[in-house]
Amino acid sequence: MTALWNEMPRHGKWLTLLLLLVFIAAPLVVDRYLLSVLVLVLYFAYLGQAWNLLMGFAGQLSLGHALYLGLGAYTATTLWLLFGIGPWIGVFVAIAVAAAAGLIVGWLGWRFGVEGVYFALLTIAFAEFTRIGFDHLGLTGASGGLFLPVSPTAHDWWNLNGGVHLFYYVALILAVAATLLAAWLRQSPLGYRWLAVREDPLAAQAVGINVFRVRMIAMLISAGMTAVGGVFYGFYYRNLFPSQIFDISRSIELILGPIIGGLGTIFGPIVGAIILTPLGESLTTFMQSSGFNVPGAKSIFYGIILMIIISLRPSGVWPWLAKHLRLDRPKS
Repeated sequence: MTALWNEMPRHGKWLTLLLLLVFIAAPLVVDRYLLSVLVLVLYFAYLGQAWNLLMGFAGQLSLGHALYLGLGAYTATTLWLLFGIGPWIGVFVAIAVAAAAGLIVGWLGWRFGVEGVYFALLTIAFAEFTRIGFDHLGLTGASGGLFLPVSPTAHDWWNLNGGVHLFYYVALILAVAATLLAAWLRQSPLGYRWLAVREDPLAAQAVGINVFRVRMIAMLISAGMTAVGGVFYGFYYRNLFPSQIFDISRSIELILGPIIGGLGTIFGPIVGAIILTPLGESLTTFMQSSGFNVPGAKSIFYGIILMIIISLRPSGVWPWLAKHLRLDRPKS
């Protein structure tokens, strides 16, 4: 990570620090609605980094990441409701539960040679199976949903109960931490093993890389990080429904940012979230204000944006942007 920072051109360092300062100061100048949009930008940037580790770095397509998001959300919120265990402790249990689920999915897939699109279908199947299970689990409200009490006057950060400013800075910390972790992993020996496996698993195995092991590590880290995003989701929205949190549309929503921004890059998930989230929220606001009610309009809109960007920038927006800002040139 230090090497990556040292190799960055000077103007790239200034742009990075400026962007960080803009995000830190944003709550001082924007209204509540725009701040809520920025919360979603940072939230999807964080989740995009988590998914990018598995797909962008290790080359394993997962279309069922809503599984880990939902498990993280339900684990932490249930622990708080039933046992009074706060989210700052419950998040570690949530990570363990999601990592265990990722361990099962990865083991069943890669141990038996399930690759490519078939592995993606396996991840969807597990997410759907879990959704059906939670639809009938009375402990968490079944299909009727799980609700956290809302107190407009309470501001206890230790229980993640507060206004939009609290969640904004939590989301900012998560997004920055995930980016730093991705940068560190990308330059680590493990990161280079991931890239080798992504490009050619057989060649990687031939030079002594344990393909199964490095894929499992990627799955465990990605699933655990996604569970943290689930905890944030549960306490931010304060209601959970299996049909929403485990749905495949939730998985698609969190992977669009890295695809649009640039798979396998450090800043791609951030750029993708900055582009896609405000556009989606603007569409929702426009439809609500104009009285239109078109089911699936947001998904169609995302699909159109995805097709346009992929046709114009197949590698994503960030590589093109980095080239024009001369950020892809190492420090001389």
